[in-house]
Amino acid sequence: MGLGDKISNKTEELGGKAKEAAGEATDDKDLQAEGKVDQASGNLKQAGEKIKDTFTKD
Repeated sequence: MGLGDKISNKTEELGGKAKEAAGEATDDKDLQAEGKVDQASGNLKQAGEKIKDTFTKD
């Protein structure tokens, strides 16, 4: 996993947290849901890359 991928995945997760918080602040359920999806996607990608890194280490 490249550094760029790690940054992108973490950015997606953090962006999701921001969307969820904005949705909570404005009582926008759609934005909250979108934020949760972004967080889950970022977390899933990070987990997949960690597994891949584990099997590709020397």
